[in-house]
Amino acid sequence: MSDPLRAALDRHGLGGVFFLHGEDAFRREEGLRTLVEAHVDAGVRDFNLDQLRGGDVDVDALASILATPPMMAEWRVVVIRDAQPLAGSSRARSLLLEIAGSPPPGLAFVISADISGSKAKLWRELKKVARSVGYTPVALEDVPGWLVARAREGFGMELEEAAARALAQAVGADLGVLQQELAKLQEYVEGDRPVTRDDVSAVGTVLPAQDRWAWFDLVAERRFDEAARTLPVLLGQSGESGVGVTLGLGTLLLRLGVVVDEGPRALEKLLPPWQNWVAGKLGRFAREWTADEVDEALRGLLRVDRLLKSSPLPEDLVLEEWLLGLETRRREAA
Repeated sequence: MSDPLRAALDRHGLGGVFFLHGEDAFRREEGLRTLVEAHVDAGVRDFNLDQLRGGDVDVDALASILATPPMMAEWRVVVIRDAQPLAGSSRARSLLLEIAGSPPPGLAFVISADISGSKAKLWRELKKVARSVGYTPVALEDVPGWLVARAREGFGMELEEAAARALAQAVGADLGVLQQELAKLQEYVEGDRPVTRDDVSAVGTVLPAQDRWAWFDLVAERRFDEAARTLPVLLGQSGESGVGVTLGLGTLLLRLGVVVDEGPRALEKLLPPWQNWVAGKLGRFAREWTADEVDEALRGLLRVDRLLKSSPLPEDLVLEEWLLGLETRRREAA
């Protein structure tokens, strides 16, 4: 169960109205299934589970369904997926807010919607009166940590960091596809041994020539000359771009700056639970940096970002100049 849902159920118990929102459809659907399983046993779901789509909802029929008490069970669950169209109906808005403000006994009402970009008042009001859980997309930089946690909790596997990195780089941030890849690895790997990078390759995943996270580690370790030498390999891979690498470097340096200034525990508080191990790792790298050096690197990276978006210069040349400038200042300081 996801931490936000666990916290919501721990605070308030079962029943009531849940508003699951955000762009991450995979984790929203997981949260929805978790709520269904928490409220209704499989044996009575035919009587106590109604699943609807927002675009197909008739308001009168929905009102009747919501008013129906549970049968042979403590809870009745009503689910509306893709609820976005309901924001355009005044009757639907009134009904949803009325139920959210005073849910009938025995009802668990789950509303799931991607409200990104929407300014509808309904969503702001639902966040206030319902148990609201947001699901923002897992950024690519955080996918390896998500994979390690998912492999352990969902599949009982220990996924080595190098394997998680390779899988994330090959597949990207599509959590549904990554889930399928973990299932393939579970079938392939025998016994309790950790899943390695070679296992990821053996199940048919095309591995990158340059691990992007290993390359970021070179920067974090201040091995700037080596990073500059291997940069062309990184940028030559499918799916990699100068702008994408710059975004990843920005995330790295901002997190590194937090650790330099306030220590690993301060960063742990800012990261999702599956990324807590990153704080300890950056703690080792942070010993080689000062706060002024992190600030200087970030200012230089901002210039890189501007050049990449507005200059005709080759992206590898722009990033290489930044790396070699950092190397020069490292040697001068030494």
